[in-house]
Amino acid sequence: MAILSNLSNYKNFGLLTIRIGLGLTFIHYGYPMLTGGINSWKEIGTSTRHIGIHFWPVVWGFIAAVTETFGGFLLIIGLAFRPVCILMITTLIIAAASHIGSGEGLRGASHAIEDAIIFAGLLFVGPGKYSVDKK
Repeated sequence: MAILSNLSNYKNFGLLTIRIGLGLTFIHYGYPMLTGGINSWKEIGTSTRHIGIHFWPVVWGFIAAVTETFGGFLLIIGLAFRPVCILMITTLIIAAASHIGSGEGLRGASHAIEDAIIFAGLLFVGPGKYSVDKK
């Protein structure tokens, strides 16, 4: 369709839109986990048992909460973009494994899997022109 063909001129705006949307979503989910304290971190961190890690659940939960909260902010501004994508992918793989391991199956893990796929794609594409990391 000819009328939509010019949208390819706005790829960087599209990447900015994705970064802002994902960043706000992860801040929204991560901040309550971060402020939830040690009991919340321990509960989140026990998800690592589904990938064979049974030690330091409080530490892993805290790292997941920090990754989602501050990672969301860094996504929005486009700073340390690729390292944040790797951390988000790792967190989401563990989340997907937790959903599957707790009996929810692929239906329960689908959101985490979808987000991990998006971050995997963004890892290769980069943050775009409208970012602190622009080159």
